[in-house]
Formats: sequence, C-alpha cells, structure tokens
Amino acid sequence: MKPAALLVVNAGSATIKYALYSDALECVLRGTEEGHHHDALLGKVLARIQSEGVGWDIVAAGHRVVHGGDRYASPVLITASVLDELQRLCPLAPLHQPHNLAGIRAVAALRPELPQVACFDTAFHQTQPEIARLFPLPRALSDAGIKRYGFHGLSYEYIACRLREAPGLKDRRRVIVAHLGNGSSLCALLDGRSVASTMGFTALDGLMMGTRTGSIDPGVLLYLMDERGMTSAGLTQLLYKQSGLLGVSGISHDMRTLLESGDARAKLAVDLYVYRVSREIGSLAAALGCLDALVFTAGIGEHAAPVRDAVCRAAHWLGVDADPAKSRVAVAVIPTNEEEMIARHTFDVCCVRRAETGAEALTTG
Repeated sequence: MKPAALLVVNAGSATIKYALYSDALECVLRGTEEGHHHDALLGKVLARIQSEGVGWDIVAAGHRVVHGGDRYASPVLITASVLDELQRLCPLAPLHQPHNLAGIRAVAALRPELPQVACFDTAFHQTQPEIARLFPLPRALSDAGIKRYGFHGLSYEYIACRLREAPGLKDRRRVIVAHLGNGSSLCALLDGRSVASTMGFTALDGLMMGTRTGSIDPGVLLYLMDERGMTSAGLTQLLYKQSGLLGVSGISHDMRTLLESGDARAKLAVDLYVYRVSREIGSLAAALGCLDALVFTAGIGEHAAPVRDAVCRAAHWLGVDADPAKSRVAVAVIPTNEEEMIARHTFDVCCVRRAETGAEALTTG
C-alpha cells in the first residue's frame, strides 16, 4: 500500500508553490512551478510527486485562500457552493484570490475525486473585537461587509503556535508579529489571539510593501480620479503594482537589491519602509496597552538584518533593543511556515469528514 500524503497548494498568478506532507505531518517534498496555466502546472506537480521517491497516495489537497470574508472563520471542505462564494470575494483580493481559486479548479479537473480544503488568511483575525474591525462609515455599509478583515493569517497562526513553545517567549502575553515580505503586515497578539492588524478590507492596506502603497489618504485617490482622469483600473494598477518599494525607488521591489544599491533613491525607499513599519508598531502597541515581544518573520523579516536593526532602534522607546541582553521587550526571528498550517488544517478537516462518513480515518503516523 502506498503511504498517504496531503498536497498543499499556494497558487499565484505565475507560480504554484506546493508541498507534500505525510500523514505524520512531515514535509517530504516541496517545490515551485512557474507559468500561467494552472492545469498544466499542477499536472507537472502531480507527475513530479509520482516520479520522485516513494509513490505517495495523495488523499487530500489543502489550498491557501487569501479571503474568506465574514463567513469562514475556519478551514472548510470545498464544494461548488463554497467555490461560488469565494469567487464573489475576488474584488477584495484581486492579486491573490482569482489565482487561489484557479488552483482549486485545476486540482478538481485533474483529480475530481480528491477532497479539497480551503484555508483562509482572514480566518485567524476573526478574534479581533468589533471596535478593531469597524471603519467610521455609515453602519449600513459595515453591515454589508465593508470592514477590516486582516490577512497573512496562516503565517500569524503558525507563529502563535510557535510562541507557545519558545523559551523566553511563551510567557509573553502582548506580542507584535512583523510579517515583512513582498506583502507586509503587522499583527498584535494578546495571549496568541489576533486583536489588531495593519491590513484591513483588502491586502492593500497598512504597511508599504514591494509594489503596494499600503495606507494612503483616500483624498489622493479622489484627486487622481477628478484631476488626472484615472480610472478604477488605472488606480488598481498604481496601488497594487507600481508603488511601494518599486515606486519610491524606481529601481526594484526587492529589498535585497535596494540594500545592496548605493543609489540615494534605494536608501529613501528602505528608510520609508522602516518608518512606516515603526509607526505602525507604535499603533499596535497602543492597541495592546503594552509590548512584551516583537517577532520578525517572512522574507524581509527573516533575512534583512539591516531592516530589523533599524526597526528595533526606532522602537527603543517601547523597550526594544536589537541586543537581547539590553532589551526589556523580547526580540526574535521565527521563520514562518504557512504550508505546515495548511497541512494541519487539511488533516483535521479530512479526519472530521471521514469520521462523519464512516470512511477509514487518516492515521497520525
């Protein structure tokens, strides 16, 4: 009998990141396929899985889905009606949601019998109090779903799990996690639960990012429409793909390139990025009422020491110091692992499904 395995899929516009987890939740294979046709890419993924090492029996697939709206506070087995509901959320996450759903449809076309599970980046933030989620808009608009959702939830959930086990961190109640990458955000955790975050209604809000503006005065958008004649499509392109580190530097969206550059524009982009992170750390510290720990994760957070050091210097007033021996606030770097969270959620959902249907349950190794 072939060993059972879970396929984890994170489908983007031009890449599919994937991983294969055993039923003991150990990663046995991971990789990336590049291209724009999800059916072809996932065909390559399945072929590679069958050709390398043991012939694994894929029993379920778990997908990262950026937006679950208000309805989905936990992972869910994907059905046609679920897929239709998630499709309606595409305007709220146009860079991610359509491609996430394309990955689901591609797996369904290749393996229609395979159970698939959607794991949401918004779900972790549903513990936030109402006051943290509301915009100061007429209540009818809030009731219609225009509110703060928060994103990068799978990453924050993984870090929250790690904090419960980490020496020097497990007793720290008030924690800010800095998920700094091409997409960047901060999350305030109180006893491991999300209470505030920098991303809001869409994944465009909050911090300056690789190509995204982050928070911007809405009056700027009105001006660009009224005085510059910009359309909704033009604004979308500007805000999502032409701004952030790329827009300010005019050089690159990649922090590594900017840190290595001697160009003054590159330095300005990095300085602005650090400034925006530092301001928002102050905002989330206020939401928490105190700060016990600051944790860095994701590509920039894990690998760009100059950015971490600059953020720590700016947060000195909160008791943060890059030197652990001098810092009242614990400072740590914890690599994130969204794929592991997806695998765990997929395992749990499928175990429940098999128990309900009377099918043979997955083992835990």
